[in-house]
Amino acid sequence: MQHFSYLTRLIIFGCLLCTLPAICFGIFSYIQSSNEIQKQVNSRQIQVLTLMNSNVEQVLRTVNHAFDQLVNSTVVARALNETFSPDDFLLYRNLRKEISNTQSYFTKVEDIVIVNIEQNWMIKNSGYYKFNTYLHHTQIANQMLLPNTISWSLNPSIWFYSEEKANAYECPYVISLVKKLPDQKLDKFGLAFANLPTCSIGSILNYTPAESETVIIMDDQERILFHTDPSMIGKYAISTGFISDSHVFSQPVGQFETELGGKKYTATYLRSSLNNWIYLSIISIDSLTQDSKKIGRYLFFFCLIIIAVFLVIAWLGSRQMYNPIQSLLKQIGGSPPSSVKPGMNEFEIISNQVQNLFQSKSQLEQEASRHLQQSSTFFLMNMFQKDIRRNELTEKMELFGFSEKLAQWQVMSVIALQIDTLEGTRYSKDDLELLLFAINNIVEEIIPSEVRLPPVSIEHTQITLIGGVNSEAQPEYNGFIYSTTESIQSAIKRVLDLQVSIGISLPFHDIKKASAAYHEGLEALKHRIYLGEHVIIPYANINAGKQKLLAEYPSLAETELFDAILIADEEKSRELLKAFMQLIFKQEMNPQEYQVSIFRFLNSLMVSMQQSGISLNQLHSGGGSLYEELNALQITHEIEEWFWSRVITPLIRIFRDRQNSQYHNISEKIMDMIHKYYDTDLTIEKCATEMHYNANYLSGVFRKETSVTFSEYLSSYRLNMAKKWLMETDITIKEISEKLQYINSQNFIRSFRKQEGVTPGQFRESHRK
Repeated sequence: MQHFSYLTRLIIFGCLLCTLPAICFGIFSYIQSSNEIQKQVNSRQIQVLTLMNSNVEQVLRTVNHAFDQLVNSTVVARALNETFSPDDFLLYRNLRKEISNTQSYFTKVEDIVIVNIEQNWMIKNSGYYKFNTYLHHTQIANQMLLPNTISWSLNPSIWFYSEEKANAYECPYVISLVKKLPDQKLDKFGLAFANLPTCSIGSILNYTPAESETVIIMDDQERILFHTDPSMIGKYAISTGFISDSHVFSQPVGQFETELGGKKYTATYLRSSLNNWIYLSIISIDSLTQDSKKIGRYLFFFCLIIIAVFLVIAWLGSRQMYNPIQSLLKQIGGSPPSSVKPGMNEFEIISNQVQNLFQSKSQLEQEASRHLQQSSTFFLMNMFQKDIRRNELTEKMELFGFSEKLAQWQVMSVIALQIDTLEGTRYSKDDLELLLFAINNIVEEIIPSEVRLPPVSIEHTQITLIGGVNSEAQPEYNGFIYSTTESIQSAIKRVLDLQVSIGISLPFHDIKKASAAYHEGLEALKHRIYLGEHVIIPYANINAGKQKLLAEYPSLAETELFDAILIADEEKSRELLKAFMQLIFKQEMNPQEYQVSIFRFLNSLMVSMQQSGISLNQLHSGGGSLYEELNALQITHEIEEWFWSRVITPLIRIFRDRQNSQYHNISEKIMDMIHKYYDTDLTIEKCATEMHYNANYLSGVFRKETSVTFSEYLSSYRLNMAKKWLMETDITIKEISEKLQYINSQNFIRSFRKQEGVTPGQFRESHRK
């Protein structure tokens, strides 16, 4: 009975220990004075205010983050920087989509408004508006006067009325996150508003005030954003009657006492570090003391009842618990072992016994199973990719349990499966590993385990080794392989809605030739370049033993296509590209010969592009290589579509812009850069980098348009600025020479005298006289 007594005492002591804090709290609450109760309430209210502040700031940060993504999106940037009218339906639809994605139930954002003052338009939930005809355009435009680029502001709801609602003024005020646009530029000409109705603040707080409690939220100007009485929203704090001096909020956190209508109140406030808002809770002192004393008395008697009930339950329960525990101890090992320390209770003894019996065994089994499976997969991958020594091959096959199968097989083949394309499907490149895992499972279900080794995935290719018993019935074996691959294709199409191609190696009889068979399967898959998608390609059928000649490159068709691109004829370019590709792929060749022609075509496009003064950045803004992208394609129509979308369409767009753009003359842009950056180390190469053109091309265009070189025009403009400073300012000659990027003042003086016939000092003196 030693353990029984210990268990009983432990349960009773635990019950008393659990109920002791409740008893102490009840007695403490009962005898507390009103001042001490007030301190406790104030401490609790600080926690409540902190929680409210955390809830509100979480929503505000979420709104700010989502709003940043919106105003920095390419769609908003395009709408701000290009001429935008109601006819631009596609741009408007994309912009509305971006706006709707930013709004969510969690953030409570009711409306998002984007205003372009420079182009005179405004977009919000209800549609597109001419800004100068909008009823409250003056008040909205005045938000540009806010001191910061991003601000939280309390505004009347009437400024942003919406025709989509039957009652547009249900909430008279909104809290607006105001951002000046464009976000990344110094010159701001637009505004963006994310509007949260003040009526929704209560749901964000996730707090229900007590009957005698008043909760107020004020902004940094002490305007009321939220009040238990909604009619107070929009007024200043002094209007509540509780606050007579704003200096009471001098600290980040604090309390003060106030009086209204002859009643005393205790107020607790918290100032937010995020936006300087003030969270204020005001409670009547009389109601606090009255409620607290009642709670203390009721809690004291309730705790006494709980103690009595717990003591009875603990005594009866402990007596019933020991019998099954004693029985369990006997079943798992009889009397406690000698290693048990004195004083150990029943649960510790049971735990030790169970751990000793099962823990080691379970861990060893799990580890062995996991490592065996990983090792098996790694071995098969090495077997296909490398030429493994026969002794090691035999040893590993025996270790992983493949020897019995190999002993029965007289002929083997390797099938290599690849997904043709993910374009036009519901999958992305990130899903490729998961798809290969699913394909492995499909292969395991279709092919019986006794005629295959476990399938593995190597570099986005699913590999399976299949074996057969009768090597003499070769046609029957080939038919089995072909029907199996057809079943795999159909199952993958049905289950995953994907098209796959399968390459089949030559049959072999020695497992050591598995590596060569693997490469045969990969080589067979390369012939999809002319066979197309969703094919099964036996390596034995490739070329059928015939030597193919390299076809003549269609230079004339290439020239016609380039001419169509230069004149920006999109329809003709598409037709000529299709005809060019048909000429390339009309004869059956090996994949390497096709690559020679398509890479030659890409090189010709690159040369033509550079000759036209187009930099690679204009055509290809990504970080990868066009040649690597092209080399990864293996299907004819994918190659044609890649040339059209990645190279030819951007080139046509550039040439069309050159033809239609009368307001973006290259020479005018260069002169504008000279006028802005003449006092920097400006060169034609820097202009070319900024404008995405070839430097030699820019230099020729500028000289043709202005009849002077870039250097001559820059020197002339700097000379004019020097003369202006000499006549209108007191800047020293040394400072002028430094501003105009001369190495020293002597060089500046010599250059000035060469151009004007007098020194800078003489020029200044003569003009001042």
